[in-house]
Amino acid sequence: MTFRLGLTGSIGMGKSTTAAMFARRGHPVWDADAAVHRLYAAGGAATGPVAAAFPGALTADGIDRAALKQALAREPGGLSRLESIVHPLVAADRVDFVRRAEAAGVRIVVLDIPLLFETGAEAAMDGVAVVSTSEDRQAQRVMARPGMTRENFDLILSRQMPDAEKRARADWVIPTDNIEQAEAAVAAICSEIGSRDNA
Repeated sequence: MTFRLGLTGSIGMGKSTTAAMFARRGHPVWDADAAVHRLYAAGGAATGPVAAAFPGALTADGIDRAALKQALAREPGGLSRLESIVHPLVAADRVDFVRRAEAAGVRIVVLDIPLLFETGAEAAMDGVAVVSTSEDRQAQRVMARPGMTRENFDLILSRQMPDAEKRARADWVIPTDNIEQAEAAVAAICSEIGSRDNA
């Protein structure tokens, strides 16, 4: 039986770095953002329906994210419409990934989903780990990103569940104040899941 570990956390909390730690331990990682990129690429499953809903967003290379963003800004209910198209396709991609991992006899798969709780995806997980650090460290990391503004950062945060609530709902919390702390937490989680198998 493959254990489906949901990995989530707000922007700037260190989720990508933590996902890489699981991958280095040999646990396959499915990345929701990467899945969206595949779906938006030329020939991807989302290009047809998204182009039908937002005609100006389609290019020869697939869906142009900048053009799509402009279309969403012009259309009040645009984001909900887009999510109703893309979320089921992303979920199907995830299910396919888990199915292939199960067929290969993989013990743990990590499902890296930024909006895991917000989209109700935790229902499909066997356990959830949340990455977390202090608000100050989170802000430092995010504001160091090219082109990031405080306004944009606040907008992103407004669409995400508060960190405290995520931590309260998680099975495990991975502190990412430093690499050693995060590595130790990842090792402990893998060990605990592995010991369940042997119980």
